[in-house]
Amino acid sequence: MLQSQIHIYTESTPNPQSMKFVFNVELLPDGMSFDYTQPADGLTKEKNSPLAVALFGFDFVKRVFITSNFVTLTKAEHVLWEDELFGIKQYLKKYFEEKRPIFSLPESAISDSDAEESEVIAKIKEVLEQYVKPAVESDGGAISFYSFDEESGQVKVLLQGSCSGCPSSTMTLKAGIEALMTRMVPQVKEVVAEGV
Repeated sequence: MLQSQIHIYTESTPNPQSMKFVFNVELLPDGMSFDYTQPADGLTKEKNSPLAVALFGFDFVKRVFITSNFVTLTKAEHVLWEDELFGIKQYLKKYFEEKRPIFSLPESAISDSDAEESEVIAKIKEVLEQYVKPAVESDGGAISFYSFDEESGQVKVLLQGSCSGCPSSTMTLKAGIEALMTRMVPQVKEVVAEGV
């Protein structure tokens, strides 16, 4: 699965507390992501990740987000990225070169099990996938569909990675995502972030 030569580069994100670590290997199948807000999250059956738990070993790491080919770390405010980037990159490079496990997940967590969904929900997911997700991922985060209330026209989305707690995520959600969604899916009246 992993190549022997690991390359990692970093990208800053709109959230000054988050940094995106991009790999030349696939960490997860496309479209999957896991968000960890504490070390215990990495020990749960549904998203068991020795890598996430190990990254929380750095005392300044406050959140770990893992998706297809990158990891986004969110740090404590008092720590400067300039002081920590080299150490984190070296640690990640060694971790992958030693072929240590990223995940220890049951097969059911990796399989795609979508229940039957309405035409409107399918269209909402399509707009998120084609137009919103690439931009959010380029900023070190992820967005996924959570729910749609047909009566109120409210779509709830999950923001993960650098988007969680980002100062500009609320503005992006309202001015960008909501405007696009209401234009492309007339049944949608509002877009809100779940759990933010």
